[in-house]
Amino acid sequence: MSDATERLDPAPNPHASADEVQAAYADPKLANVLYHDWEAGTYDEKWSISYDERCIEYATDVFTAVAGEEDRPYPTAMELGSGTGFFLLNLMQGGVIKKGSVTDLSPGMVEVALRNAEALGLDVDGRVADAERIPYEDNSFDLVVGHAVLHHIPDVEASLREVLRVLKPGGRFVFAGEPTKIGDLYARKLGQLTWWVTTNLTKLPALSGWRRPQAELDESSRAAALEAVVDLHTFDPSELERTARSAGAADVRAVTDEFSAALAGWPIRTFEAAVPDEKLTLKWRLFAYKLWLRLSAVDKKLLSKVLPRELFYNVMITGTKPPESVES
Repeated sequence: MSDATERLDPAPNPHASADEVQAAYADPKLANVLYHDWEAGTYDEKWSISYDERCIEYATDVFTAVAGEEDRPYPTAMELGSGTGFFLLNLMQGGVIKKGSVTDLSPGMVEVALRNAEALGLDVDGRVADAERIPYEDNSFDLVVGHAVLHHIPDVEASLREVLRVLKPGGRFVFAGEPTKIGDLYARKLGQLTWWVTTNLTKLPALSGWRRPQAELDESSRAAALEAVVDLHTFDPSELERTARSAGAADVRAVTDEFSAALAGWPIRTFEAAVPDEKLTLKWRLFAYKLWLRLSAVDKKLLSKVLPRELFYNVMITGTKPPESVES
């Protein structure tokens, strides 16, 4: 582990009050810190993130789908908006990256990511970082990656210019897990409907054992309120490609995935958030995971060939820093 951990600032109280949530509406970056510090300790569990074969395969498959298999392993890579380190750490375990750096606006997330890296024995350092002012020198990395981060950044084009600045000439960026405009619309509606149905049905005496304590439901609602503030963008794949080119990127390519998998996945995730953990048996979790695998295969092998890419939930984008873009 690097000694760069000394750059971390102490994490704030992870439980934001209603007043703090209200104040965050006027400051998206404050909202991101509050929300992600709040979520840091439980984020991996909430999103079923692991650092085993399941998520290693997912991360490497997503990376390969948009960037191919050339130039591996990348000697150095940085994850922008790393959260708990899901994308970078699993790519390192999958042999895509040798040495990594995690960055996030949330001190709590960087702390968890470094702890995860240490537990896995991976060579990773970390810094608290604003994506629009990345605290690394020009031409520092062979690769910059991110997963579900661009939609949190106020100025995406400015951030991509920073990404290109810290990349070495010829270096590549890969961002995945970003919501499309249409995908975000149906995902949110399905999630809202599932939450309403589940929390109302579990008020019935016969189903009271399936209801979380009201305090936990209220806290989830405050977290959802912050989530609505920190989710700043949805993307049209073609528009995102134009933004990357405008920032100075070459070889830009966007790919989308998850349609039927998202239609099933969002209600399942919302249901799991609304009921007590002890009700989510191993049998249920295996069912949900296997269903997602089957539907993802349908999306890749069939639906991606017949449906417009704009209908899918996730968009991934890659590009490179032109070889002549050496900073003076």
